[in-house]
This record gives sequence, C-alpha cells and structure tokens, in this order.
Amino acid sequence: MITIFGIKNCDTVKKARKWLEGEGIEHKFHDFRADGIDSGLLAPMMDVLGYEALLNTRGTTWRKLDDAEKASVDAANATDLMINYEALIKRPVWEKDGDYRLGFAAKDMDALESWLKG
Repeated sequence: MITIFGIKNCDTVKKARKWLEGEGIEHKFHDFRADGIDSGLLAPMMDVLGYEALLNTRGTTWRKLDDAEKASVDAANATDLMINYEALIKRPVWEKDGDYRLGFAAKDMDALESWLKG
C-alpha cells in the first residue's frame, strides 16, 4: 500500500492525490495537520531522504523563522522544526514498502510512476 503524506490544502498534494485516483493506484493519505506528525514518523523519512531534502526552505513558514533558527539547522533541530511547523516539510512525501520519494514535479513523473507501479 502506498501512503502519501502532506497537507490536504496544498495544491501539489491535491494534484498528486487526483493523479493517484485517476491512475487507479490504491493509497492512503496522511495529513500532517489532521493526523499529526512526530519524530517516529519523520525518522524513517529523514533516513532515506535526508533532512536537507525534506526541509522546505522556500516557503513562507521558513521565511518567518528568525535568522538564528535558520542558521543553526541540523538533523536534530530540523526534526523539531518540522514537528512544530508541518509546512516546513516538502510535500508530498510518498512511502511504499519502507522506501520514500519526495515531490510531484513533471520532470520526475516517469521515475515516480515506475516506482509506484513497480
């Protein structure tokens, strides 16, 4: 079973979920805001993807952090930041059989589709 993680109001997550439904790919959705997030959920994502890839440094939530928080980001406090500010997690995050992928960009669709259906 494929799990897609994100925030239900995120446009990219909406597109990804619609695409999954259109492709007839069975999945479940985990909304970081409604269903929660903790270090146990983040740890395997970070092990596979790395905190640098998972941390959204382009959004408004990141820009609102003070400069000291931004400058001192490492694996430990990145986890805390993402738990406290779920919008700091890039999305969608895909999970299949303990493996993870990130994003829903057109340039990555062939690889993503192969991974999801393979």
